[in-house]
Amino acid sequence: MRILITGGAGYIGSVSVEAFVQAGHDAIVLDDLSTGHRGAVPEKATLEIGSYGETDAVVGLLRKHRIDAVLHCAAKSIVGESMTDPAKYFRENVVGGIALLEAMRTAGVKRIVFSSTAATYGMPERTPIAESDPVRPINAYGETKRDVEGAIAWYGHGYGFRSVVLRYFNAAGASARNGELHSPETHLIPNVLAAAEERRELTLFGDDYPTPDGTCVRDYIHVEDLAAAHVLALLATDPADPRTGPPAGPCQPLICNLGSGTGFSNRQVVAAAEAVVGRGIAVRIGPRRAGDPPVLVAGADRATEVLRWRPRHGTIEEIIGSAWAWRRANPNGYADPRA
Repeated sequence: MRILITGGAGYIGSVSVEAFVQAGHDAIVLDDLSTGHRGAVPEKATLEIGSYGETDAVVGLLRKHRIDAVLHCAAKSIVGESMTDPAKYFRENVVGGIALLEAMRTAGVKRIVFSSTAATYGMPERTPIAESDPVRPINAYGETKRDVEGAIAWYGHGYGFRSVVLRYFNAAGASARNGELHSPETHLIPNVLAAAEERRELTLFGDDYPTPDGTCVRDYIHVEDLAAAHVLALLATDPADPRTGPPAGPCQPLICNLGSGTGFSNRQVVAAAEAVVGRGIAVRIGPRRAGDPPVLVAGADRATEVLRWRPRHGTIEEIIGSAWAWRRANPNGYADPRA
């Protein structure tokens, strides 16, 4: 297949590009490099610098490269920022997402895999969370993802778009080539490892949640396992594949959670990181962050049964260990960040 990956110079996108290239597909990356890195894009992929929200430009890109399907990874994704600047998130994620769908419709590309999030569930009613559970976001980021999910569903009904919506839990870890490098960094594992490297104090946000040790509990999934799911999901959008609808006519998204099914508290993550790096990490407790649910753990049976996907990196120590190895091998990050 010829696949367009929006956000393919970013963390999850770049590791997914690696997986597509390794599987023999042609990967075309669309990224404005505002948070991505040119150096993260594999040499065998094609990088096009631009915005997925510019409909006319994307139509030209889809036609130029004769794209078969789209993996939409690009988005603004910082929960705290989404609460203080929701306009930015609705403009980038929702308005931009609709612009991308319109470009696809104009160019006749009707296969899409959407990177969604567990933040769509808000405060879950049960653990682990099933795809059939209510989606009631408690932050603007999750709300924007739910909105784009809804648009994709209606594009399936009205225009025959074939789609897979993947609700990520917490992506972490690294491939040998690509790792996590954000500025600012808001994710726990890279911040824990940065604190270990710099021998400074780490802030955990809240220790009064209704969890065994009072800190938030999250389900961590290795980024290479997410990438493998992307490959399987794109294959499922083939017009001959009944998993995403009939050969013609209205289609409904296949929605799958991606997680390990196991939760780890923030304190447990710190303890695992201490074991990986071989030294203690000082911790202080800060106030809760707005929009943080106490527990998010995936029920991923549908991805296993329907996509035939299963995570290969099973332990939190393995996930943290891969991230630590990448940081140690790349102390200055990418050779040309933001270039």
